[in-house]
Amino acid sequence: MIVFRDPAEVPEGFGPSVVAIGKFDGVHSGHRAVLDRARVDAATGGARVVAVTFDRNPLALLRPEICPENLIGVHQKLQLLGETGIDATLMLRFDRALADLSAREFVEHVLVDALGVRTVLVGRDFRFGRGGAGDPDLLRELGAEYGFDVDIVDDVRAIEPGRRVSSTWIRELLSQGDVASAGKLLGRPASVWGEVVHGAKRGRELGFPTANLSHDLEGFVPADGIYAGWLIDEGSADGLRSGIRYPAAISVGTNPTFDDVPVRQVEAYVLDETDIDLYGHSVEVQFAARIRGMVAFDGVEPLKAQIADDVERVRATLS
Repeated sequence: MIVFRDPAEVPEGFGPSVVAIGKFDGVHSGHRAVLDRARVDAATGGARVVAVTFDRNPLALLRPEICPENLIGVHQKLQLLGETGIDATLMLRFDRALADLSAREFVEHVLVDALGVRTVLVGRDFRFGRGGAGDPDLLRELGAEYGFDVDIVDDVRAIEPGRRVSSTWIRELLSQGDVASAGKLLGRPASVWGEVVHGAKRGRELGFPTANLSHDLEGFVPADGIYAGWLIDEGSADGLRSGIRYPAAISVGTNPTFDDVPVRQVEAYVLDETDIDLYGHSVEVQFAARIRGMVAFDGVEPLKAQIADDVERVRATLS
């Protein structure tokens, strides 16, 4: 997948293109439905499929007081979009200059001039242009003027609650620790991504050494507790061990037994590995199922016994 970070980077004559526009926070099942539709629309006519998205939630600039926490970061978003089979992503920096573009200027500058758009796909709640003045109806009017079609994609909804798949719903589930249900809406395991850093090494002292993720990781961290999941080693700067996937017992929280961890942390024990060196490596930690909540234990020995039981439960869950 080609990645552009500014319309000026798109080479002349890049189009025609079928463009899906959205925040794509989580690249969940609803987003994938839009992108699948775009690929179908592009199947005839030799058009490229392009996702147009943003490096942050626009609310982070426009209404920071109500901006929700992102499900994924930029690295994760680009990786997930690439896995959908689209041809390119235009990752726009959502700054004041972009926010101040009128709806017409956005269409002209981004869709028509840069991408040579043939068809645009958006959801029914899509808004664009200065002050959110543009909606799907205005986009259709501009499409008729500039020579492109507009395809409004319906929401993907759950059968029982009748609720549409959304980043909001997924955040709610993750906040409750329900990573299994969140994974179903995402169409993949919920995950975080970051660099492995040195911690207190208490896991090693207990016989279960963990890979501690940096606090500036990407992704929405689920509720405190112990989880079954996977650690994917993307390697260090020299490219070693890239792509290896390990079963893991994952801890999220502040280590209440010792009460000396000031902020929540994510750490993963790779099953049956006691001498693996992941320091400085970028890793993805995927959450498959919650094993239990986070509790404080009365001393080291009860904690060690519980960790051993957790590991066996993780092993059974992943087998």
